[in-house]
Amino acid sequence: MKNTIGIFVLCSISLVQGQHKKSMNTNATIDQKVEALLQQMTLEEKVGQMNQYNGFWEVTGPAPQSGDAQRKYEHLKKGWVGSMLTVRGTKEVRAVQKIAVEETRLGIPLIIGFDVIHGYKTISPIPLAEAASWDMEAIKRSAQMAADEASASGINWTFGPNVDIARDARWGRVMEGAGEDPFLGSCVATARVKGFQGETKADLAKANTLAACAKHFAGYGFVEAGKEYNTVDMGNATLFNTVLPPFEAAQKAGVRTFMNAFNILNGVPATGSTFLQRSLLKGKWGFDGFVVTDWASIREMMNHGFAQDGAEASQKAVTAGADMDMESHLYVKELVGLVNNGKVKESLIDDAVRRILRVKFELGLFDDPYRYCDPKREKQTVGSAAQKAIALDMAKKSIVLLKNENQLLPLPQSGKKIALIGALAADDNSPLGSWRIAADDHTAVSVVTGMQRYKGNTLVYAKGADLTVGKTTFIDELVFNTTDTSGFVEAIQVAQNSDIVVMVLGEHGFQTGEGRSRTQLDLPGVQQALLEAVYAVNPNIVLVLQNGRPLALPWAAEHIPAIVEAWHLGTTSGDAIASVLYGEYNPSGKLPMTFPRNVGQCPIYYNYHNTGRPANTDNNVFWSHYSDVDKSPQWPFGFGLSYTQFTYSKPLMKKNVYSKGESIEVEVTVTNTGSRAGVEIVQLYLQDIAASLSRPVKELKGFERIELQSGASKTVTFTLNDSSLGFYDNEGTYHVEPGFFNVFIGTNSQEVKAVQFELR
Repeated sequence: MKNTIGIFVLCSISLVQGQHKKSMNTNATIDQKVEALLQQMTLEEKVGQMNQYNGFWEVTGPAPQSGDAQRKYEHLKKGWVGSMLTVRGTKEVRAVQKIAVEETRLGIPLIIGFDVIHGYKTISPIPLAEAASWDMEAIKRSAQMAADEASASGINWTFGPNVDIARDARWGRVMEGAGEDPFLGSCVATARVKGFQGETKADLAKANTLAACAKHFAGYGFVEAGKEYNTVDMGNATLFNTVLPPFEAAQKAGVRTFMNAFNILNGVPATGSTFLQRSLLKGKWGFDGFVVTDWASIREMMNHGFAQDGAEASQKAVTAGADMDMESHLYVKELVGLVNNGKVKESLIDDAVRRILRVKFELGLFDDPYRYCDPKREKQTVGSAAQKAIALDMAKKSIVLLKNENQLLPLPQSGKKIALIGALAADDNSPLGSWRIAADDHTAVSVVTGMQRYKGNTLVYAKGADLTVGKTTFIDELVFNTTDTSGFVEAIQVAQNSDIVVMVLGEHGFQTGEGRSRTQLDLPGVQQALLEAVYAVNPNIVLVLQNGRPLALPWAAEHIPAIVEAWHLGTTSGDAIASVLYGEYNPSGKLPMTFPRNVGQCPIYYNYHNTGRPANTDNNVFWSHYSDVDKSPQWPFGFGLSYTQFTYSKPLMKKNVYSKGESIEVEVTVTNTGSRAGVEIVQLYLQDIAASLSRPVKELKGFERIELQSGASKTVTFTLNDSSLGFYDNEGTYHVEPGFFNVFIGTNSQEVKAVQFELR
């Protein structure tokens, strides 16, 4: 059995060829250590570092004796596995790491990956909900909390953040990203990378951080018709100006890994795209981490019709720049032969292995491969009160108030009889949302539990109807109750005898996420019928939505007086919702995605390009519109109300003509004209009126989160510069062009006040 420090001896080999091994040179750089180790590796061992396997046996149990599991186990013992995923817990990770470090020839430690998407055991709101907070510090703390728990459980690499821009709510994975806007998405990407990894590259070696992974590179959020794993087809202007900015922001924030996408781009699967991986990411952007494929995406290039067999798929993937194969099993099968027969240069293998080893050194795995395997720390950290406090703060900030007629909210805290209706109101599992695979089921605080903590009112609960029928697990297709309305009678009676009704309706947590595309965006099952039946006997309804995507709710938007967007908020869901309903927390969230009037408007987004006929100037039918519904959204990007009110002055600028390269300051005064303190998110949008390429009607270029006491005012100053004013052409070259610009400042993307300037 090898000494766990044995690898250091190998890494200390002099870079001068012909010298003998000597004790480790502690002054050697990481790159020097990587080169020294690379020189000692056989081709098979190099390819092994590019091979990632899912957990394939009970790690702390007996070794597998037959089949695919035995083959993988033998690969592990030979040093032909560079990473494993979904192995978790200090006991399990130590066991598998021990094989890699102590039973292989070179003792190279594994990097242990896991889908830490919005928390590990303690679950924060889904990422789309977190983006609704527009609070980058809170989002960073949420990622730090997730990293703290996951790293305490043996994990050192997360497959997040998802930085896909998405405009189509039919796509289930909108819940994983930050919404439709590249500026907000870039800010969130930066916050989450720094939350997972720390502020500097040196922080990656700390035992409570994780290597982050920007995904899915690139274009996955634009799958046609919002259908999972579907084709993507877009112009270069959209690619460079909308899709790529959050990825570049993640790279600038120091993200150590990228994951490529399932889709094709310009006819080429992203996994086989030399343009994306070698030319852009590793070339122009200078990325020196490594690229991992998404699950079996090398193998799937055969389904795309881009490769005829596994050998060709492997050749195209490694040539394009895919460094690590997740679960295709093709690199370990094909690459050695491809190198030996001259179809793949060994220099490409070396480049990939350098990148993988570099990240392992940065994580400190060569210093101590068991640094993430402290059971005492695991017990103290996972699920602690401190973690739950962070999750609760994040959950409160993620809630968006969509409607509040006659100030029905906040609820009075005493003297009222309140009916609480809906299967989701008592659900302690669904609020955890999708992609919470380390969480224990039924560990969320339900709305019933959260509201019961307020003792001044009489609270009566009625389910009304089951939401789903049969299983509701991560891998099952959900079946919804569309026929059983037997519980309506009780719900109607409870509503009739109450002063106010709180109805919790929406999507089950497993109805969004990967593989959960929808063609309808309504309330699934019999929920709409339940809502209308209750409304008929008591219209004083507060509708609390739990969902992972924008929904189309035209009837509710017209009839229901108060609507709260509460998403899937994670472990502390019910407490966060109750605190907002009862006014202990004044909601401040703003929508990160546009909500359509109906699904026929999808994809819908605020930063669209004008058509040649944007308005009905000739008073006839020939203009850009729908004949059956207004083309405007139900609720626009950036929208969100408060229990107080804010007014905006007209934006002011020091002058109206500026030169290229000059900083441009725009200021606005915001006043809290309501009766209570509140937080407002002041938003600045820009329009390049005429340019060499058509530009959007407006683009978010800045925002600031301010807190004001009742009657107080604050002047907010935004600074624009060349990085704000320009755009990418169809070749990816950035331009700042002279001309006239409109600046819009307001409370959301539609309610704004404008000022204009000229750039010369």
